[in-house]
Amino acid sequence: MTEALQSSVEIKTYFQQHQEAFEEKLLEEAVTVKDKINEILRIGNIDLVTNAHKVVGYIIDRREEDLKLFAKQEGIAWATHSIELSFKLEWIQAIRRTLWTFLQQYDRATPNEVAFDFFAMEKDINTQVDTFLNTFFISYSTYKDSLILAHRQLVENLSVPIIPISTSVSILPLIGAVDSFRAEIIEEKVLTEVSVSRIQTLILDLSGIVDMEPEVIHHIMKIIDGSAMMGCQSIITGLRAEVVRKMVSLGLLFDPKTKTLGTLQQALKEYLVI
Repeated sequence: MTEALQSSVEIKTYFQQHQEAFEEKLLEEAVTVKDKINEILRIGNIDLVTNAHKVVGYIIDRREEDLKLFAKQEGIAWATHSIELSFKLEWIQAIRRTLWTFLQQYDRATPNEVAFDFFAMEKDINTQVDTFLNTFFISYSTYKDSLILAHRQLVENLSVPIIPISTSVSILPLIGAVDSFRAEIIEEKVLTEVSVSRIQTLILDLSGIVDMEPEVIHHIMKIIDGSAMMGCQSIITGLRAEVVRKMVSLGLLFDPKTKTLGTLQQALKEYLVI
């Protein structure tokens, strides 16, 4: 579209004059998305129609860097609010088809001394639309991955709340469901913390756990054994009857050197020197 884009001012003027018709055609092309426009605006403050005009303007003016920057911003916004990618794909393809429809109408309505080079126009327009899509998806994927990583790190940190109560004594209160994945994280972080912080007494309070799978019990045992190898004594508090029954039925017993107490308060009274 070499010759056509040279008259981008006239083309933009034409689009502005037919803005309402452009929007109607765009919504007609975007069958699924048109019913989601208000929801997407509410969820992510993303105005699809206004953004469509912005994309078309960048394409007509051949402002590739602005188009890429806008695509990156859109990718981050959609990833942040977890909006379905299928909506974006349908919307951009609808913009592509609508843009071609109105370029054709413009060509018919405008007396041109030099005819459009269709092949150059097709390459130019579609390359820019594809550039927008590729940049958007890369931005979306990159930012989504960073969000997932940050969330996992947060979960991991919250899953292992080691609380120091003196220079040598710390508490690990375990609350809620503990699956094998979380148990592995707990084991890794506890052993690291014992080594780094030189913890001499670690109180594992299990009163917040109603049930434990055998794999989780094994991980607890490995924490106790690993800590002992680094000179740290483990104290178990708050074991529920259900957990004890399961351990007995499975023939799983803590190391005889591991001390158990009924409540965390008992352990604090015995091991916390004020």
